[in-house]
Formats: sequence, C-alpha cells, structure tokens
Amino acid sequence: MKQFVRALNTDGECFQHIVSALPALSFEKIKAGVFDGPQIRALVRDQDFVRKMDDKEKGAWLSFVAVMEIFLGNKKADNYETLVATMLSAFHDLGCNMSVKLHFLYSHLDRFPENLGAVSDEQGERFHKDLKTMEDRYQGRWDKHMMADYCWSIKREFHETFHKRKSF
Repeated sequence: MKQFVRALNTDGECFQHIVSALPALSFEKIKAGVFDGPQIRALVRDQDFVRKMDDKEKGAWLSFVAVMEIFLGNKKADNYETLVATMLSAFHDLGCNMSVKLHFLYSHLDRFPENLGAVSDEQGERFHKDLKTMEDRYQGRWDKHMMADYCWSIKREFHETFHKRKSF
C-alpha cells in the first residue's frame, strides 16, 4: 500500500480522494503511505476510489487487492505466482519502487504456507517489527547484505534443525 500511494501524483484525483476519504490522517501520513488495516479495507470497499483512477493506477490497485484477498487470505489461490507477478508488473508500470517486503514476497513465493491468512496478528506484528529493526540498522541502504542478514536471522531462530555435532 505504501509503495502504491507514494507513486501517486499528489495533485491527482486518486490521491485527493484518499485525502478526502480518510480525514483523520494528515496529508504527510498519506503522502508517506502510512496506513493501518482498517483504513486499507475502507479503501478496498470504496467504489468511488477505483473510479477516480487512471488505467495504470487501476491496474496496480486491482492487482494489489487481488493479492491481498486471494493470496494473503485464509486459502492460497492456485494461480498465486501469476497474481504476484501481475502485481509487481503493474506496480513497476506505475513507477513504484520495490520495497524489501515486496522483494521478499517475490523471492520466497514457494515458502508461503497454504493458509497464510490464518497466521495470528502477533506473528504478523513480529514480521513488521523485525523488518523495522532491519530498516533502522541499515538506515535506508537497501542492498543484498541487508536481505541476507534478515534471512539469516530467520534461519537462526529455527530450532528444529538437525545438527551432526551436539553442543555440550
């Protein structure tokens, strides 16, 4: 959602609709793409929001909604790889930057469980907290070292790994 809103023209009809639809948020928060779940769901339900978009914005938004509902829901769709690839292509056409989260999603599609939406809110909050820690540590320098560090931190937390040598 953040990448989508950041790519919008602040003088455009779509961005102005977000400002009017979410009066509790400041212009700076909207411009930075700071939204929570209920605000995103309100925009998904808002039919006028889609009508205010041009073709590129509509393509990116509809593909984002499809991934959010069909891939990140309680049951993973059979065509999830196509959905994510379409979303990334539409975001690229809109001019969005690929964030670490989108890169991680695309790089590890085969690792997501079938019931991804059944994950508790605590686990989802932990993922965002871990990524925030990584962002703070690397201070906006997105590179392969940051991604490798995050992947190794996840691997170190997996305790069911079989080791040939036992520690005493």
